[in-house]
Amino acid sequence: MIKVIEVSSDTNIGGAGKCVLTLLENFDYKSFSVKVVLPENSLLKPQVEALGIEVIEAAGIADKSLDRSAIKSLREIFKREKPDIVHTHGSMSARIAARQAGAKVVFTRHSVFDPSPRISKGAGKIINGLVNSYYADGIIAVAEAAKENLVATGVPEKKIRVILNGVKGLTRVDEKERAAIRKRFGAGDGKVVSIVARLEDIKGHEYFIEAADMLLKDGIDAKFFIAGTGSHEQALKEKVRGLGRENDIIFTGFISDVDKLMNITDVQVNASYGTEATSLALLEGMSIGVPAVVSDFGGNPGVIKNGVNGFIVPKRNSRGLYMKLKELLSNERIYKKLSDGAVEIFRKNFTARAMTEQTENLYKELVR
Repeated sequence: MIKVIEVSSDTNIGGAGKCVLTLLENFDYKSFSVKVVLPENSLLKPQVEALGIEVIEAAGIADKSLDRSAIKSLREIFKREKPDIVHTHGSMSARIAARQAGAKVVFTRHSVFDPSPRISKGAGKIINGLVNSYYADGIIAVAEAAKENLVATGVPEKKIRVILNGVKGLTRVDEKERAAIRKRFGAGDGKVVSIVARLEDIKGHEYFIEAADMLLKDGIDAKFFIAGTGSHEQALKEKVRGLGRENDIIFTGFISDVDKLMNITDVQVNASYGTEATSLALLEGMSIGVPAVVSDFGGNPGVIKNGVNGFIVPKRNSRGLYMKLKELLSNERIYKKLSDGAVEIFRKNFTARAMTEQTENLYKELVR
């Protein structure tokens, strides 16, 4: 039995937290004993405990990668629990503490961003590579773009393994429930286009709004849903008000049952231009045949194949979004082709079990 501790520093449930939950739901518990370390009062805690997994709360790690005061308490936890593997999702403190406690260390890079010259050039790149190499026995990149980020900042390529995010997949609802969901969201009788992402400027919602305005001016019968919350929310709402589109571009706020919205979505959008690895929302939509129009940033091209399960457009380009959304919303033949492609690619590459099995194999190799 291999003893594993998963560590997340998230207080909210983001993409990294969802990945942790997916692993916990799919581990082979005949071979692995698993516990989870979380910050105090993390929203992940009740969901982890609902799976029957023990949660150990740690002070000083909430939404922080590195906090020197947390290293000591984490080291004490690891020395007491004696894990074979400590797998961290965004906590450098846990990586340091795990190394000091004698465990094998795995960390997952969940994000993709343009590397700072401070760590991608000269001495900074060398130091960053040495630090990351010393405090990790294995590194998981959730997209090829994430791997490229790591290599660009000095991390040895041989330590990195690309393991694409996976999700359980959604269940299609019947027509009666679908009608009820449409009524709940005020979707009307037309098409539905959705963007599911934190409301931050780097997620590109403004381009989604501009594209929606163009489509509505063209007479496209559709509602455009923006699901999520974030610091950019008020600015985005003001933009929609300025266009007079409050009845057509709808903010749902945070919704715990995104699967319901996805079941009435015809096309999904991801317009990120600052950070994006493998969008779990894209994968969930693909599982029930929702094609997507996405920016060419980060991990998006690793999920969406142009003309196969969606379209890729240049980042920060509302007209590009508009043109490809119009094509999908108005051409039934192309829509059917890309919808079928979405399901096929999901089943081939992005199931939850495939992600978990590859992660388990890495653990086994490191313990051996």
